[in-house]
Amino acid sequence: MGRQVLRITLEEKPDAVVLKLEGRLTGPEAVELGRLWEEQAPAFAQKKLSLDLRDTTFADADGIRILKAIYSQTGAAILSGTPWTQYLAEEVASKNSQPAGTEV
Repeated sequence: MGRQVLRITLEEKPDAVVLKLEGRLTGPEAVELGRLWEEQAPAFAQKKLSLDLRDTTFADADGIRILKAIYSQTGAAILSGTPWTQYLAEEVASKNSQPAGTEV
């Protein structure tokens, strides 16, 4: 069985940006998301951000930490569609939780 990777898609609209994550957000993928965000965030400062987590299948502590950082900087809307992604959205939006990775 091959290792699942993370697909990161940025969809820019006139007044909004959607950051869509598909797959597993762990280790190196979390680092890459953090790098991408640091690079791109200034360009999106005046736009409303949505984090689309509907196709995210797993996030470890590093992944949740990066998502929390993005959320705290932007107050992004979080899109979820399954019990797992709803849990992830709640973890990201919560102020005082210790993230734990959970797989679908």
